[in-house]
Amino acid sequence: MKMKSKIALTALALTAGSAAFAQLSYNVGVVSDYRVRGIAQTAAQPSLQGGVDYAHKSGAYVGAWAANNIKWIKEFNGATKGDYEIDVYGGYKAELMPGLSYDVGAITYQFPNNNSAGSTVTNATTYEIYGALTYKVVTLKYNQSVGDFLGIRDSNGSRYWDLSATFDLGSGFTLVPHLGRQTIPANAGNAANNADYTDYALTLTKQVSNGLTVSLAAVGTNGDKAFWTQSDGRYIAKEAVVVGVKYVF
Repeated sequence: MKMKSKIALTALALTAGSAAFAQLSYNVGVVSDYRVRGIAQTAAQPSLQGGVDYAHKSGAYVGAWAANNIKWIKEFNGATKGDYEIDVYGGYKAELMPGLSYDVGAITYQFPNNNSAGSTVTNATTYEIYGALTYKVVTLKYNQSVGDFLGIRDSNGSRYWDLSATFDLGSGFTLVPHLGRQTIPANAGNAANNADYTDYALTLTKQVSNGLTVSLAAVGTNGDKAFWTQSDGRYIAKEAVVVGVKYVF
């Protein structure tokens, strides 16, 4: 066998072996109102979103995700730039015992070119570490910021607790109830210490075909109106109904 043929066969074998130990997937979708922890990101307007994920058989994973039409950077933080979001994350997940698994990692929320700045706000780029435990259908997750949280000055150590469950209703339907709690330290950007809030959601998804799902979610919070109202008078923590479509391939 010629050397070139041997090299080609070796490369093919290595590629096949690598594919057996890892999975690469992509997703694209649109939502009628992009919400993060109950807070409106796009002023109740649609957002086009997409991402890529790489998961290794060992349990390690990395991924990136993006969304357009971001409004709060300008309307809440007073910036003149920052129209889209890019999230980059990585971590490790594994099973502790049958029915019980964990997930630990880190994530950064990037808002390219955002120029949030002032006496109470700073650059909106945020870094968090997280850990989660899942027992059967129930997941409890904890996130903590490393540095300022979404541009709120001196908000290092902001915390978010996320309790959710995933119920398979059959026929492609899934129901996901969620309860979350965001806390932000009293500081220059939160002098009145009224930024803390609880959010809740109930999401129904339907798998229409292989990889394609549609969703309907009722979302709300008890966020303080004095803190979570933008410069244009819009209360961004109000209740909403969100419709979404997502395709994974």
